Amino acid sequence: MTPLFTAADFFTLKPAIALCSVGCIVLFAEWAFRSRGAAAWVALFGELLTAYALWVHSADVAANGPRFALSNSMTIDGFSVFFGYIFVVSAILAIIISARYMEDEKSNRSEFYALMLFAQAGMTVMAQGYDLVTLFIGLELMALSFYVMVGFLRDELRSNEAAMKYLILGALSSGFLAYGFSILYGISGSTNLSEIADAVASRDLHDPILILAMVTTSVGLFFKISVVPFHMWAPDVYEGAPTPVTAYISVASKAASFALLMRIFLVPLVSAQEVWIPLLGGVALATMTLGNIAAITQNNLKRLLAYSSISHAGYILLGLVAGNETGLKGVSVYILVYMFMNFGVFALIAAMRRDGHAAEDIDDLGGLMGRHPGYAILMLILLLSLAGIPPTAGFYGKYFIFLGLLQAGQYFLAIVAALYVAVATYYYFRIIRAIFLSDGLEPATIAPGLGTKLALVASGVFTLVIGLYPEPFINMATNSILLALR
Repeated sequence: MTPLFTAADFFTLKPAIALCSVGCIVLFAEWAFRSRGAAAWVALFGELLTAYALWVHSADVAANGPRFALSNSMTIDGFSVFFGYIFVVSAILAIIISARYMEDEKSNRSEFYALMLFAQAGMTVMAQGYDLVTLFIGLELMALSFYVMVGFLRDELRSNEAAMKYLILGALSSGFLAYGFSILYGISGSTNLSEIADAVASRDLHDPILILAMVTTSVGLFFKISVVPFHMWAPDVYEGAPTPVTAYISVASKAASFALLMRIFLVPLVSAQEVWIPLLGGVALATMTLGNIAAITQNNLKRLLAYSSISHAGYILLGLVAGNETGLKGVSVYILVYMFMNFGVFALIAAMRRDGHAAEDIDDLGGLMGRHPGYAILMLILLLSLAGIPPTAGFYGKYFIFLGLLQAGQYFLAIVAALYVAVATYYYFRIIRAIFLSDGLEPATIAPGLGTKLALVASGVFTLVIGLYPEPFINMATNSILLALR
């Protein structure tokens, strides 16, 4: 009799088990240690355990290649390990930023950090999943945790409103995704991605049922990565959520959602590229257009970065539209460098206070160069990188995506995407202008805690180091994804 749960299954689930186990312990940390700060330390310990489990997975993949477990519903490969490390680094940065921020907001409770770990467990399952049911469970575990985290500031009306919008629209998108998954199951008679791929390859690409499956699945996935026309939740959620949660959603949640999107489009739907490439191309074009143009008029930093995040999602989609190894290289590098760029900017926003409340307007950064020149220089590096200007890390993500589009003959998309870099540069330079050329009538107080300082400095340093010496980082990112999806 075959055992229901084997040692190989346990080995595969180690990162998720570590996160869920430590998450449960975190719930009692404040009571056990009689300290509000204990939960953050226990959560960081959980991240170290998870990083160790991923290191073991990485060594196993290098020695033995990919492996499957849990009746082929989960896998360990370079793809899952790469995204697992993205989630660990993102969570560590979010935790160390949150400690001081949540204390200032008088909401530094253990369950906040437990939810952070539970969300990460869902992301890990999304990256490792090789079955529709497994992927959906991971997605919902992540989403449910974020719904609560967005509304964690219970006395803040903006936070409550953002959580409600996120919940309602998120539930709607999950319904579309579940419907798309059910049609894929009906087509193939299986929830395993490889078996679905065989069934899709044997059908006419213009079969209405197959097209319906792709469209409904795409709608659910497009909401998760906040692309047009399913982006409407992002500005309100980014603005209303606690700033560390905004940073975590903008980086880790987006990375996990792209991991899911890539698993779906590049495994079961890979033979239908001629159908979904035009769809992704049109969505990417609309996303870059709206994201960049809407960001121009924003004065609230978090809303500006929300629209900026929407436009970045459009650029990442272009890597899939290219449909070649160079485009996928651009996707992997973009996701890696975006993590550091975005977290660094949000780390400084989290440290801004005015009259005891969070300050989030561009004018609040007025005269930062005169008051805190070190932070001003770091912000300059991060904003130039978000714009894609060399020699910063953000340049390489856009470079490989543009190169992939040119190699694929997608000249129109490449030209338009390049032109939108100029638009993005304009609104990022609005922030730079406030930092270096404006005194600010009443600039906000910036008093980051030790964790926020570490996050800001680490983000700025890695953004510059990757820009100046990109080869090892590019090789790590691209080999992990290309070898797994080839």
